[in-house]
This record gives sequence, structure tokens and C-alpha cells, in this order.
Amino acid sequence: MSVDGRRGSAQAGRRGSGHDARAALMRLLDPVVAGAGFDLEDVIVTPAGKRRQVRVIVDADGGVSLDDVADVSQEISRTLDESDAMGSAPYVLEVTSPGVDRPLTQPRHWRRAAGRLVRAVLSEGGEITGRVMSADDTAVVLDSDGRERRLGYDELTRGLVQVEFNRRGDDAAAGDED
Repeated sequence: MSVDGRRGSAQAGRRGSGHDARAALMRLLDPVVAGAGFDLEDVIVTPAGKRRQVRVIVDADGGVSLDDVADVSQEISRTLDESDAMGSAPYVLEVTSPGVDRPLTQPRHWRRAAGRLVRAVLSEGGEITGRVMSADDTAVVLDSDGRERRLGYDELTRGLVQVEFNRRGDDAAAGDED
């Protein structure tokens, strides 16, 4: 691959080459992550001094454990090292799961938020806050003020999980600490 190919052509522009690089990494890593039983949520490459930081965000139904992250990190690292995707410049790999502040934009995000309190932005304007009762490939059911409401994903732009310090149903104390 030529130097121009690695850096992106002048015609592609700064935004275009970054988007192309991200898309190429997503295509490269998606089968690796899927083969490990996870969903590839995003790949973010940022400059970090003389190196680059490659942040790979993975998720799964039931969440992702530290052991899971360690296993998939090894597979991702091997794949990146065997390919020319990162070029010759050094990079630091970080594999993580999405945080609570990740917007709910895909049906799988809503499904994984079952039982959680969310604030959702409606496509036609306004917001709704409710607890995710269920979600499938076409809609989510929210309990909003004691009333269940089924909303198709076309009726929502995105949702955001709300942090609850005293979540309903969590009445048991965490334990006495001396």
C-alpha cells in the first residue's frame, strides 16, 4: 500500500480518510469479535503522543466480563498485528465494554437495557422516561408512570440509561462495612 493510501488521499479530505479508516477497521475486526461471541459496537482511533490509541468497544447479551475482554483482546491484537490496517506506526490497544452513557440506538442496545430506567427522545419531538420492560427487533415497551407504552424504533431517535442510586427492587443493603 502506498504512503498516500495510508494517510488518505487529498481528495478524500480529513474527515473522509478517518471515516474510511474506521470503516476498514470495523470490517476487519467484526468477524473476529463476532467469532468470540460479542458485538463490535465501535472502533475509535485517536492520537496519543507518538502513538495512536485504538479503542475497541465490544458488548454482548449479559454483559462482558474482564476475562472476556482479555480473551477478545488477544484475538484483536493478533488480527491487527497480522494485517496492515494500522500501518507501521505504533499503537496502544484498549478493548472495553460500552459505558452507561452509551446512547441506545440499536434494538440490541434496548434489549440489553431491560429493567433499566431510560430517557428516550421521540422522533416527533419531546421525550419519554420509563423503565424498559422488553424490546425486540421492531419496538421497545416502556413502563412510563405505571402505563406500558410500545414504541417502534422509528418513533425514537435514541435513548439514554438513567443512573439510579436507589433502584427499585434493590432494597437489600449492600452489607455492613466495618
